[in-house]
Amino acid sequence: MAGVAAVIEDGTVRRSEADDEHELLGRDVLGGRLPPLKQRLYPAMPRDFDGGWIATLAITLMAGILRFWHLSTPVKFVFDETYYAKDAFSLLKYGYARQFIDQPEGAADKAILAGNLDVFKPTPSLVVHPEVGKWMIAAGEQLFGMNTFGWRFMPALFGTLTVLLLIRTVRRMTRSTLIGAIAGLLLAVDGLHFVMSRVALLDIFLAFWLVAATSCLICDRDWTRRRHAETLDKPVEDGGRRTVGRWLLVRPWRIAAGVCFGLACGTKWSAIWTLAAFGVLVFAWDVGARRALGVRFAFVKSALVDGIPAFVSLVLVAGVTYTATWTGWLLHDNSYDHNWAASNPAHGIMKVVPDDFRSLLEYHKEVYAFHTGDYIKHATHPYQSNPAGWPIIARPIGFDAVNDIKPGTPGCNVPAGQTCLQVISALGTPLLWWGGALALIAALVLWVSTRDWRFGVAIVGFVTCWVPWFAYDQRPIFFFYAVTMIPFTVMALALILGKVLGPARTVLRTGLSTATPRRLIGTAVVGAFVVLVVLNFAYIWPILTDQVLPHQDWLSRMWFKSWI
Repeated sequence: MAGVAAVIEDGTVRRSEADDEHELLGRDVLGGRLPPLKQRLYPAMPRDFDGGWIATLAITLMAGILRFWHLSTPVKFVFDETYYAKDAFSLLKYGYARQFIDQPEGAADKAILAGNLDVFKPTPSLVVHPEVGKWMIAAGEQLFGMNTFGWRFMPALFGTLTVLLLIRTVRRMTRSTLIGAIAGLLLAVDGLHFVMSRVALLDIFLAFWLVAATSCLICDRDWTRRRHAETLDKPVEDGGRRTVGRWLLVRPWRIAAGVCFGLACGTKWSAIWTLAAFGVLVFAWDVGARRALGVRFAFVKSALVDGIPAFVSLVLVAGVTYTATWTGWLLHDNSYDHNWAASNPAHGIMKVVPDDFRSLLEYHKEVYAFHTGDYIKHATHPYQSNPAGWPIIARPIGFDAVNDIKPGTPGCNVPAGQTCLQVISALGTPLLWWGGALALIAALVLWVSTRDWRFGVAIVGFVTCWVPWFAYDQRPIFFFYAVTMIPFTVMALALILGKVLGPARTVLRTGLSTATPRRLIGTAVVGAFVVLVVLNFAYIWPILTDQVLPHQDWLSRMWFKSWI
């Protein structure tokens, strides 16, 4: 690189003003030289600690204001809130899910909205998802009552916290506060994530726990490599090569990731695919770290000293956590299928399994049969969508609609003969999703070609939240399931935008640093893209928030027939 030189002091690369906005690859590539191994294993974090948290909290506050704005409206059960909000209150009141009155149709919903909470039958209910998400909804109902604000409070809170987590995770991955802030801002203004943060469904909690688990794994990667880097200061045995490297059997961040994965599976079973894939990925990180240290037969040795503890920390901890989430069901004899084992004697190896857990296994079989059986395979829904179209928003879903609002109704200022409507559409911000789809392709290419682990995190997270749904496309599935994909899509997009930005400074032979022309152009391109995404979000805001719109204004936001 002409006119640029690495500045070396005591065998290390002296860090310059580029510390503030570390290059995306996490390296100091100055004059074509790589930093020493110790610095490559654990690149220094940005030194703008205060600025990093100010940016994080400012964007998180903005995301929270957006999500909590008029959260209690509309004052009705929106879409599947009719199931989850009532199941959550049943767990809160009885400790297990009960059936609710259903005659005449909608009687329970009307009674609750009128303030009458005596809507449950004494019979238990077969609930077809695990209980974590419903317990989280129940926490909001405990704090604020069985009303629209109460059952939507926790989704809004955890949707907001997902933004915070993503900022800190991407900042750690890239060593750049700027790129972390871009990721958080983009997630804050995604239409799908925004809508899912404002309704009492389970998927926003699933997205949170998956991002939390990923964040813990990134922290574990840094925690581990920092300790490996410390061994470089010690003498090397065995003729100049390390035999194993540092033993790290108990890794707190990896155990925390196992807990988060268990809670994710306790929200929806689909999290198991993400757990499995990241388990493989983190093992590859461990092998790579030991190989970089010069360990012989790194794969075999890492399988023993890293792989087995990782299985315990991730899989077994997740399994124990998941089982613990069923404590309410296990403690209540009246819960659905709880007494199944009493009338079905055990045979063979199952004789050593306590009856409560045999009944719980039978319950799981019934739930799986519901999700894969003939009943649901033959069901249809006007908003069902093929997962192949999710990355480009081929078929979004409408959660609520009020049609034919007459002129003169508050907010409906149209001439006689025309009408207005109100809708809540679970629609991703189009420019963000389409840009994200391109970024994912670029991230895959860069992961394969450069072996940059950061792109692997985004790709593995996205693929495991998307591809498994193709096995179930014969039953009704919906675009809003893709809310778990969007944090990883935004992660990939932020990484690519970091590439577009380029390095913040170059260090000249004179010792001075200067902004590069590429940086100036990159800043303009990235800034323009982010502004356009924000404006796009503002444009679709009325159809995300149940605003009264003239019919023609609504149609102007339905860019494709498949969106209607």
